[in-house]
Amino acid sequence: MTATTRGGTEYIPEFLMAIDQGKCIGCGRCFKVCARSVLTLKGVTDEDEIVDLDDEEYEDEIERKIMVIADGDDCIGCGACARVCPSGCQTHAPA
Repeated sequence: MTATTRGGTEYIPEFLMAIDQGKCIGCGRCFKVCARSVLTLKGVTDEDEIVDLDDEEYEDEIERKIMVIADGDDCIGCGACARVCPSGCQTHAPA
């Protein structure tokens, strides 16, 4: 699949395929630059369970935050999330 910029330059979109939860620092930079709601922030408990941050049941057990793919089908392959990620935890690939 090939796309073009407004100026006519061709490029191959690379879509977000995975996030390495061990590398993700939960900074939220990728979430902020994504205009397509592809990502969401979750909490990781002391037992490595991924939970919603607003789940009161786990409120005191959240050890850290990580980003997860909420709706990968909405990714347009722009790569903005990869450019702002300080930990290099994302994997991207063409469709």
